[in-house]
Amino acid sequence: MEHIDPELVTRAAGGDPAAFESLVKTYEKSVYTLALRLSRNREDAFDLSQEIFLRVFRSLPGFKGQAAFSTWLYRLAYNICLDHARKTGRRREQPLTKPTEDGSEQPMEWPDLRYSPEQQWEKKELRTAVAKAMERLTPDQRAILTLREIQNFSYDEIAAVLNLPPGTVKSRLARAREALREILISKGNFFESKPSKPTKGGESP
Repeated sequence: MEHIDPELVTRAAGGDPAAFESLVKTYEKSVYTLALRLSRNREDAFDLSQEIFLRVFRSLPGFKGQAAFSTWLYRLAYNICLDHARKTGRRREQPLTKPTEDGSEQPMEWPDLRYSPEQQWEKKELRTAVAKAMERLTPDQRAILTLREIQNFSYDEIAAVLNLPPGTVKSRLARAREALREILISKGNFFESKPSKPTKGGESP
């Protein structure tokens, strides 16, 4: 999660347009990425990003600093994007990409899915499979996977954004990963490993 000078936040809250512009430039890519993962549509993601920063502009004078600015921003962004996703219920497939420093996009990697992608699929094929599987997850599941796997938030940072205990974050992430894994297995993208010798009651037959 990005960390920013509190003085910059104070100046932006006081109406300094240059300070607010600096905040937008710092967070616009990560906010857009979150919006894209939840809306599954680039135009919607752009509109959501505009709505988020408009809400930030209006709400910033009331920001009291009880939490880090980044936590406050992502919590606001998460709620706006999740509300949109629940209302629209859209399931539009989009390539799994993320914005780069030069403004272009590059394919995203999905680590920690309990299987080695290289051993079962070429990366391009895997990304396509994961994109389709992500469409079948709930908005909440897509959001928490995005925060962890794409935004690289720590468990504590996700807990702060979602206002949840870290233990709850871990369990929800585990369920989201398992749901994604089961979808991939059901579509034949992954093969579920089974013990070579089934056991019963903890002992070999």
